[in-house]
Amino acid sequence: MRAAYVYYRVDPARAGEADARISALLNAMTPYCAFAPRCMARCDDPQTWMEIYEGIADWAAFLDALDTQVNARHLDACITGERHLECFQMP
Repeated sequence: MRAAYVYYRVDPARAGEADARISALLNAMTPYCAFAPRCMARCDDPQTWMEIYEGIADWAAFLDALDTQVNARHLDACITGERHLECFQMP
């Protein structure tokens, strides 16, 4: 099983909008994960957010769904810069 960590910076003026869109994204991605996805903000930089997806069995299906859901929610309107995805698995 794999885990995905996606981090990015949120536009402070659109943080409320970003929160609503990310919540909807996490709900849509739940079927692709063994555990409920969640979002956290960096302690020393609250505009840096990270989505955490754990227990991903089908990585290709997860990536396709994530891309589709991110585009459908127009997340680029709420963030500055790019989203960065990292994949981890148990050694």
